[in-house]
Amino acid sequence: MNQIHILWVDDEISLLKPHVLFLEKKNYKVSTVTNGVDALDAIDEVRHDVVFLDENMPGLSGLETLVQIKEKRPNLPVIMITKSEEENLMEEAIGNQITDYLIKPLNPNQILLSLKKNLDHSRLVSEQTTSNYQQEFRKIAMDMAVVNSYEDWISLYKKLVYWEIQLENINDSGMLEILESQKQEANTQFFKFIKKNYKDLLKDRDLLFSHNLFKKIVVPLLQKKPTLFIVMDNIRYDQFRIMESTINLYYKKIKEHDYYSILPTATQYARNAIFSGMMPLDMENYYPKYWKNDMDEGGKNLYENEFLTDQIKRLDLNIKHDYFKITNLQKGKQLAENFQKIKDNDLTVIVINFVDMLSHSKTEMDVIKELASDDKAYRSLTLSWFKNSPLLEMVKKAQNMGLQLVITTDHGTINTQNPTKIIGPREISSNLRYKTGRSLSYEEKDVYATHNPKEIGLPQTAINASFVFAKEDLFFAYPNNYNHFVKYYRNTYQHGGISLEEMIIPCVTYEPK
Repeated sequence: MNQIHILWVDDEISLLKPHVLFLEKKNYKVSTVTNGVDALDAIDEVRHDVVFLDENMPGLSGLETLVQIKEKRPNLPVIMITKSEEENLMEEAIGNQITDYLIKPLNPNQILLSLKKNLDHSRLVSEQTTSNYQQEFRKIAMDMAVVNSYEDWISLYKKLVYWEIQLENINDSGMLEILESQKQEANTQFFKFIKKNYKDLLKDRDLLFSHNLFKKIVVPLLQKKPTLFIVMDNIRYDQFRIMESTINLYYKKIKEHDYYSILPTATQYARNAIFSGMMPLDMENYYPKYWKNDMDEGGKNLYENEFLTDQIKRLDLNIKHDYFKITNLQKGKQLAENFQKIKDNDLTVIVINFVDMLSHSKTEMDVIKELASDDKAYRSLTLSWFKNSPLLEMVKKAQNMGLQLVITTDHGTINTQNPTKIIGPREISSNLRYKTGRSLSYEEKDVYATHNPKEIGLPQTAINASFVFAKEDLFFAYPNNYNHFVKYYRNTYQHGGISLEEMIIPCVTYEPK
């Protein structure tokens, strides 16, 4: 580790000799000057790591010196030393970007603590985070061996996401590789859990899935006061977690209701289920004019408001509602500008498609592949969009209007890395993470297959048609032109299959601050 170089500026520096010697014994290098002018010359000549600056000096005062130091070296940490605790003095110093301040008479350990807090902070945080994860690693590994319930998988996945973000913040590539291997193992075990239990989980009415989300979460809020219900297409739990600090500036959390997307984890199934309050098989039976199967022509999500309106009627809710779908920036800006028009609604629903477009763009555009090259970059790009989006403007306006807020998604997405071969007739669905059709041939170990889709609430798209869902980070590839196809789709974000990232997703209720 390089030696830390301190510049100490004090007109009574001779009286501070014991402190200087104390720091030098701790392997800090200390240079001293007695006035502000010499201090400014010193920082021009030598690259110091930190400045101790006396507030009360003759000639150029500490605050005046501070201003000029910041003009020369805006990122140089300055620790101000003062005899006074006057509030206005401290406010002025803090306003001029001091890093810390110490009150005379000085204590050697007080000085050392300030240095460690402000210079070694990143290293100390990194070491502590790494140490904490090393301890948690063993606990996660033990949990993974026994986890076997809907709730336990949510808890384990949230823990993995927490550590992923913590370790990325300290840029510890070694620990991140270990965590990544744990996530892969978790997805392997989660796939086995879903394959074995999915049919039974759907039958448990106490569990939260796409088709009962509106009834269980949104409806109880409507009995209290007007509500804004935002469905952000294709948001993963980790993406939501880093967006949350921005939301928390305007809203305080009531409750987090993490839930499972139904299969397939795709918009036409999961989002239609949210708005209809039905499984896809029931939608096909009750709404044949609205529901479209994979091989049918036309848009698959054109009737969300019709589904929602009918669900509201079935639930006997006497409310006024509006539904808006935002598919481009212009539509978002128009709604944000005219947001006041929803003031008389009991329920306002906004569907926003940006993140889904982002994941598809990564497949099709080289620049997005560069900007979202991995999960960390993908999260960062999502956060940057959200902070500058019309959606955030709507959240701010909703707070001012006193609206309750529900934010959720329809499904997540996963960065696909490994192909698995599938063979089928021409009449087969195009999604890379699930397939439906007749006479499908595939690797049994790589999929969850159902030959009777009705058992899991899905339509049978043709006589003898089945559904197959890819596990972990696999994507389906045809033998024809196999190598080109694999190269094109590897390291792209896809959804429709079975993974923690696609199935376990956020739903959070808020009240305005």
